[in-house]
Amino acid sequence: MTRFALTVVRHGETRLNKEKILQGQGIDEPLSETGFKQAAAAGIFLNNVKFTHIFSSDLMRTKQTVHGILEKSKFCKDMTVKYDSRLRERKYGVAEGWPLSELRAMAKAAGQECPVFTPPGGETLDQVKMRGKDFFEFLCQLILKEAGQSEQFSQEVPSDCLESSLAEIFPLGKNCASKFNSDSGAPGLVASVLVVSHGAYMRSLLDYFLTDLKCSFPVTLSRSELTSVSPNTGMSVFIINFEKGEVKPTTQCVCVNLQGHLAGVTKIH
Repeated sequence: MTRFALTVVRHGETRLNKEKILQGQGIDEPLSETGFKQAAAAGIFLNNVKFTHIFSSDLMRTKQTVHGILEKSKFCKDMTVKYDSRLRERKYGVAEGWPLSELRAMAKAAGQECPVFTPPGGETLDQVKMRGKDFFEFLCQLILKEAGQSEQFSQEVPSDCLESSLAEIFPLGKNCASKFNSDSGAPGLVASVLVVSHGAYMRSLLDYFLTDLKCSFPVTLSRSELTSVSPNTGMSVFIINFEKGEVKPTTQCVCVNLQGHLAGVTKIH
């Protein structure tokens, strides 16, 4: 069995988030003052986590967020961030720069509801989900390939350290190998991956995990929690398991849109 952790974080707030204006891919807005504070708070919360790989959307709000997170890290300050356009926000076409209320009105006039409605020039939900699938499959292949190469990268950070640093702040519970190693023989993590992305994209990725990968979610989560957009710098954590010879992984969700680190930071959007 090959296991790795995936931590997905939404970017911090921008001025347009606060004003409920659609940014998509075409409006590359920087973080607001609150957004920088949220990124710093996320970084403090994650400062003891040992990540082996860091990916981010190549838009400014995600770049600034990942930089703010790494600035506070004890172990990952000097790590290289790989920027990937597959992690960009959903493209909203002509609606980019519009208030969300106008998109809802346009959807209503077309006899549809958000987010199913696709404005002219925008991406469909299926297209966003396929981008997520493409990135996730690429990531799995990368981790499996590296895990098979004499474990040279995991020797730098022992797998039990990867796991324990996550278990300190996230409710890994039964997903934590160290807690049931003696019974199941489950190995430690070979990698711990940080991804910084966007609200609508993360919702589509969750949908892919839920419907395509049959991901198991905590029983305490409601359907509405699984389909709601993450707050700025909300965090979702997954444990990905590959059984020997299996092409499709089993995925376990540890938490969705966690936001406890934002206590005391100006109101989230």
